[in-house]
Amino acid sequence: MKVMPSIERVEPTDTATVRTLVDVQLAALAVDDPTGPPWSARVFKLRMTVGLPVRDPGEMWSVPGDVPGGLAGGYWLQLPDLDNRNAAYLSLFVHPAARRRGLGTVLLGHAVKRAASHRRSRLAAGVIEGSAADAFARQAGATVGLAEARRVLDISRITAQHIASCREKAATAATGYSLVSWRDRTPEEYLQGVVAMELAMNDAPSMPGHEPEVWDMQRIRDRKDGWVQAVGFRAYQLAAICDATGEMAALSELGVFPDTPGWGFQSNTVVARPHRGHRLGMLVKAAMIEWLAEAEPRVQRIVTYNAASNSPMIAINQELGFAVSGEPERLVELTVTG
Repeated sequence: MKVMPSIERVEPTDTATVRTLVDVQLAALAVDDPTGPPWSARVFKLRMTVGLPVRDPGEMWSVPGDVPGGLAGGYWLQLPDLDNRNAAYLSLFVHPAARRRGLGTVLLGHAVKRAASHRRSRLAAGVIEGSAADAFARQAGATVGLAEARRVLDISRITAQHIASCREKAATAATGYSLVSWRDRTPEEYLQGVVAMELAMNDAPSMPGHEPEVWDMQRIRDRKDGWVQAVGFRAYQLAAICDATGEMAALSELGVFPDTPGWGFQSNTVVARPHRGHRLGMLVKAAMIEWLAEAEPRVQRIVTYNAASNSPMIAINQELGFAVSGEPERLVELTVTG
């Protein structure tokens, strides 16, 4: 009878093992998502040990194998601690040289038990459509939900005049709004506005059962500003302010990792519901691209993700020149019992 290797917990302080686990994940990504943006080992390590902006780091597990580095696979289980505390988010990966040996099934079974031990009833993950992970998730009985398409703006293929034209047309429709911008840490005078923008993001498409995220100024400081500082992310924020009320009406966020200076990573772009219909989404995104061209001249591509149902933002991105890159990513979910 075939004996499966034991699954071992990886402590964030175990730098060598974390690095090897990151190498396994990067090797898996090179096969499963070859057209994706580059990720440095440093950034992946920090994501695993510091966590993501809205979640705690969670826990990591690995399984040994006869592949370079000695680890055949593993997983990272994120455990939200502020909202959606009935859910766990899974990133499971097996080295391409160690696949079709049952390791994925064993790791998934272990992850389900770990999620149950934390009293989580939902286990969610993202998989690339048509990939081995997609087939694996469906075979495991996962519910297939929200689809997100990756779009990339190749700056060498557009002109500054095109972006300026997009901005000028949007500005005509956005009379009564002014733009403000800042880098990295959120200034005190904009904290409450950023809170409002995070709450407005709860309108975005999500999986059934997903709870709205509850934001306040302390969470901005701890989970956004703190993450930017810890990871060394060069964060750019550009907002539209309503002249009549002084409230923040729209926000676009984008950043650059020092390890991959040729890529800009778009995060939230949001327009508060009372201010929609004034082309503010286009205004802040076009202005952001112009700002980035000055501040980060080495950036050649900007990547963003849109839910397939988010037609207003998709239309903005297409007008700016973003093009679909790679296969869509789907959120999948398993029900955890026990």
